[in-house]
Amino acid sequence: MSRDQNLKLQWEEVRDNISDKFGGGEKMDIDSIIYLIGVQELGKGFQKFSKDAKLDVMHIAICKLLEPFGYYQFEYFDEDGWPHYKVIDELPTLKPGEQSVLMKEAVVLYFENL
Repeated sequence: MSRDQNLKLQWEEVRDNISDKFGGGEKMDIDSIIYLIGVQELGKGFQKFSKDAKLDVMHIAICKLLEPFGYYQFEYFDEDGWPHYKVIDELPTLKPGEQSVLMKEAVVLYFENL
């Protein structure tokens, strides 16, 4: 099986498992799953977030997801308990499809390492 086919199967398995638990019967998209990872990494449980705070939560997830790839490194938790990361290596310019593949690969890796 090719690497792309393997990633597709792994992604579908992760998406299906997360969707069954949190999707209310609907298949969740990558952004929703990234948001859930951000909530998990924030460690404050479910709560209502403003639109700006939701983007911050997603940023936490993206940093955590891309940390194993060498793009970010955890620095510290601030006084409110929010994690902060520093940029280690700039992300390359990727086409939208390539961004999607990278994030799906990162999500699969995240759940493999739980």
